[in-house]
This record gives sequence, structure tokens and C-alpha cells, in this order.
Amino acid sequence: MRKTRKPKSILVLHGPNLNLLGTREPHLYGRDSLAIINRRLEAAGKAAGVTVTSFQSNHEGVLVDRIQQAKPEGVGFIVINPAGYSYSSVAMRDALTAVQIPFIEVHLSNIHAREPWRAQTHFTAVALGSVLGLGSQGYDLALQFAIRHLKG
Repeated sequence: MRKTRKPKSILVLHGPNLNLLGTREPHLYGRDSLAIINRRLEAAGKAAGVTVTSFQSNHEGVLVDRIQQAKPEGVGFIVINPAGYSYSSVAMRDALTAVQIPFIEVHLSNIHAREPWRAQTHFTAVALGSVLGLGSQGYDLALQFAIRHLKG
């Protein structure tokens, strides 16, 4: 008899200032609040039989700690919007490569259509993929991929 493997969970990480979504520059980041996005992702995960946990912090070290906690918790995939830390946090990149959990990088805006310095992040080269410029729908698409990845 073949044992059925239970899918692991998915961790969605939101970096600095994303707690202001819905009110912060809606022309760039959309009108969906972080709470709306998180509820939508958690519901989609539940419908697929996968636990989705969301976490936001404005503090780099707290995000590094959360990434490191993911491995012993059995997290099988990470969806991350590093936000402003995309361009400065080698520590978060190192944590992601250290835990060896596959991840997708999400950006609400098209970082290549903005200031030139935004086009190069510390995460893109080590991510399975990136979703950018699609607003909060980018999270949904990244989650769909993560669920398929976990289910094999």
C-alpha cells in the first residue's frame, strides 16, 4: 500500500510598509489591504488542502528569524514580497538560501518600469521565479504555482 504524502504548508512573507497596502500609493500598489490579500490566499490554500500562513514585518531581523523558523515547521514553499528589503537585505537572501525552501519573489508593481535601481534585487537570482507588476493578483499566481509545486 502506497502512503499518501501530506502537502507541506506555504509561508507568505510580506516586507516593510506592506502593512499600509490599500492606502499607500494605491496607483502603484492597488487598493487591496494586506488583510484582504491574506484572507484570499489562506482561503485558496484551504480549498487546495494546503495550509497558508502569512506574516508581515517592517523589521529585517524579524523576517530573517521567520524564514529560519520555516524549516523546522515543515514549510515546503515560501512566497515573499521583500518590498524595500529587495535591494538591501543580503541577510534575508542568505536566510532563504540557508533553509533551502523553494520560493517565489512577488512585487506588486513592475520594478523594471520604475527607478533604474529597483530593477536589480538580491532575491531574483536565487528564487524559483518572480511575479511582478500584476498588483495583488501576483500573490494569487505565485500561490497557485506553489500549491502545484508542493503537490508534485
